[in-house]
Amino acid sequence: MNTHLKSWAEEDRPREKMMLKGRSVLSDAELIAIILGSGTRSQSAVDLARSVLHANQNDLAKLSRMSQKDLCRMKGIGPAKAISIIAALELGRRRKDAEKSRTETISSSVMAYEHMRYRLMDLEHEEFWIILLNRANEVLRTERVSVGGMSGTVADGKIIFRKALEFSAHGLILVHNHPSGQLKPSDNDRSLTKKMVEFGKYIDLPVLDHLIFTDNGYYSFADEGMLGR
Repeated sequence: MNTHLKSWAEEDRPREKMMLKGRSVLSDAELIAIILGSGTRSQSAVDLARSVLHANQNDLAKLSRMSQKDLCRMKGIGPAKAISIIAALELGRRRKDAEKSRTETISSSVMAYEHMRYRLMDLEHEEFWIILLNRANEVLRTERVSVGGMSGTVADGKIIFRKALEFSAHGLILVHNHPSGQLKPSDNDRSLTKKMVEFGKYIDLPVLDHLIFTDNGYYSFADEGMLGR
């Protein structure tokens, strides 16, 4: 079996290893090598994958935050390889999201903050998300609504409540991040929250909280008695 493996071209050995021994025995570098498909004239796919991991301190979470532009700055990584890496990691994130959503219950602001941590940590731009809950406060869906710049993002109430109704939610939590680390809500944050809460009451689909997320903590409108104010 080992002789057969050695007879394969270096680029194909991770694939053969998976065929013979299963996916669990492959290292992160070998799995990424399969995604890359090929190396360069001076590096095998595995060596290239190792260099990509090394540039991210062998941390897949850090790698998943790299943009296509960031990846393309690395020697041996062009647009096609960069997109392949991003797509594979995004599938992994979605699978994790689906698994968490099937079993996770959110009944406090701390739980909502932890639920959003891996989605919003270390971002340098603002994003607006919603967590949709069923009657038992179990997560039905976690959806990104908008992406903005360093100082803000636009949240469209029509899109938010359309998604909530689409997935038959019985309640929702609004979440957006402040890359600056500022926990104090802006006037726009307060105004938006008030509008969302009022409309949610009108259609019997309550906004349970609005979280301002930062890497070092959060602000909860519900905890502070600020929902609708």
